[in-house]
Formats: sequence, C-alpha cells, structure tokens
Amino acid sequence: MTQSGAVGPLRYGMVGGGPGAFIGDVHRRAIALDGSAGLVAGSFSRTYENTLATGRALGLDSSRLYRSFEEMAEAEAGRRDGIDFAVIVTPNGSHYAAAKAFVSRGIHVVCDKPLTIELAEAEELAALARRKDLLFCVTYTYTGYPAVKHAREMIARGDLGELRFVNAEYAQEWLATPLERDGVHKQAAWRADPKETGKALCVGDIGTHVENMVRTLTGLRIKRLCARLDTLVPGRTLDDNASILVDYEGNARGLYWASQVAIGYDNGLRVRVVGSTGSIAWSQEDPDHLAVSRLDEPSEILSRGRDRFYPLAQGYSRVPAGHPEGYFEAFANIYKAFTAALRKKKSGAALSPADLDFPGVEDGLSGVRFIDRCVESSRKGSAWVEF
Repeated sequence: MTQSGAVGPLRYGMVGGGPGAFIGDVHRRAIALDGSAGLVAGSFSRTYENTLATGRALGLDSSRLYRSFEEMAEAEAGRRDGIDFAVIVTPNGSHYAAAKAFVSRGIHVVCDKPLTIELAEAEELAALARRKDLLFCVTYTYTGYPAVKHAREMIARGDLGELRFVNAEYAQEWLATPLERDGVHKQAAWRADPKETGKALCVGDIGTHVENMVRTLTGLRIKRLCARLDTLVPGRTLDDNASILVDYEGNARGLYWASQVAIGYDNGLRVRVVGSTGSIAWSQEDPDHLAVSRLDEPSEILSRGRDRFYPLAQGYSRVPAGHPEGYFEAFANIYKAFTAALRKKKSGAALSPADLDFPGVEDGLSGVRFIDRCVESSRKGSAWVEF
C-alpha cells in the first residue's frame, strides 16, 4: 500500500485447476474478464510435473509453482510480494485443508462450493475467517447474474408482498448413465466418489446451488426440512436425484428438486418466488430475463440491458440489450465484488454491507449444513429435521 492509501494490482494463487480440470479455467477467465487480479502462483495438481506444465502454459515464474498447497501457503505468506488471495478449485474433499492452510496464515480465500464435506469443518473455517478478519468467498456462481440481483432487491423492497412459497429446481441429465465408471470422465469419477465428494452427490453438487439461490434471493432462512435422496442409476453409491420440502422461519414454505438423471435437461436451474401481491420466475438458461407478475396487473418480462434494473443490479450489466450475458460474466461478477472489497480493505477503509455483495463463508456454511440435514432426513426415512 502506498502512502496515499492506493492499492496496487492484486495477486492471487490457485490450488487445483491443472490438466483436464474444468472449473479452474473458468475461475481464471472470470478474473481476467475485469483484470481485477493477476495469477502469480499455483499448486495446480497433486502431481508436480502437471503443476509445472500448467504454470509454464500460464507464463508463471517457476519459483512460484509449488508441490503442495501447504508449501504454497507457507512460502507466499512469507513473501513481501505474496498473494493477496488464494483460489481453491480442487475436489470437495480437500477444500477444508487447503482453505485452512491459507486462512491460518492470514491470506484471503475464494473457494469453490461446497465449502467442505463435513459440517464441523465448515464451522471451523467460518470461525477462523471471522477471527482473522479475512474475506472468504464461496463461488455460488448463479447469484452473479444482474437479473438475480434485481429480483433480490425487488423482494427486499417488498415488491412481492409477504413471501408465501418458493419452488426451485436444478435438473441435469449428464449422469443418467454410470459415466463415472467409463474410466475416461474424470469429472464424473471424482464427483461420484464419496472420498472426494463427501456424503452426497446430487445434493452437494447442484442442490447447494438451489439452497444458496433461494437464500440469496429471498433472505429466507430454513427452519426445518424433509428430504428424500434417491440413487436411481444401478450401482451408483451416492444420490443422483433429490426431493426436498422446506419450512422457512416465518410462514413461507418451499419445494426443491435436484436431479442429475433428468433426461432432456442440460443445466436447468429455475426458481419461482410467490408472495402475497406478486411473484417472480427466473431460469439460468435464460438469465437475461425475469418474469414478474403482480395482482391485478399484466405480467411482464424484464430484459437485462433494455429495462432499467435497480442501480446495484444495473451496475453488474456488462453489454447492451440483446447481447446475451452468461456463465463467465456471472462468475466475473462474483470476483468483481470480491476484489473490489479486498482492495478497499487493503486500503484501510471500513467495509459496508453493500461492499460484501458476494457469497461469503456464512453462505458456504449454510450450504454444508443443507447437505448434512438432507442426508440425515433421508436416512431417517424422510423425517423432518431441524436446520
């Protein structure tokens, strides 16, 4: 930091995201979209040769390519030009250890979801981040869309009246066959392996997106839930379909469906929020449009870029109407908010709630609790369990 309080370019390191990885490249592209930080270090693979190859391809200094995340955290914490934050994009089972390595050394963290595979681990990370006064982002991507942010503000302002019911679903078909056993598809193999992914497949992989989307949009907090987790593909160990009833604090109710065996669905995240005076509906596969209905008024479709959104949401819109904004832009919006908050924090200024417009560690903790409670409910014969 200079004497004027100006903050220089942010530096980040990445754990995971090596050869054959999908999400690591998404993170790198999303950060690069705004040029908000530069990649300077990495431990991209459990195999050091793969880390070296990835680092060379990305043009990194070989002295900042590490054999493990522990080595990386220790070395970067000791450098005057060390990383400002670490991005963790490994399989679920190593999120806890990697995040703890950086947070315990005072380094801010961005972690892919779910935060951890065990609830106690998530609680420990959340407490540690609070104690260290660190920013901790969990990348629930779909909350980054401008239409979602506009719908969130509509609900917060009371435009729908008292919330009554939420219907949300996330349907995919990609695991309708035992893809994890073909010996080729690495993504399917680790996601279906309890050692790597934890106690749930479908609920952990996409069900947590449903939970976080509803939590972010509505502000509703789950009081209790009743879940049935199905394993519909023969020979699969973990769930690939889930039906979940939800009671929120207050009077609102909800119904969630998540499936990775729903033939005909690519990435069908959809949410409907019903209030006493209106409702909204949004679909991730048509993210620029928001359906709004109000009592005794014509229904309308709001178009991102054409129709004026509330100012905060409008600030995340990147291109003119009719030029679709998609997955990378939504991801970039998460990083836009996170890096802006980090720059402000590094300058010594106090952060306001508006600065923290990204999914934080408490959102990550809620997601892990959601997985835990769904599994508990299903194992108890779909009994209602307190959240």
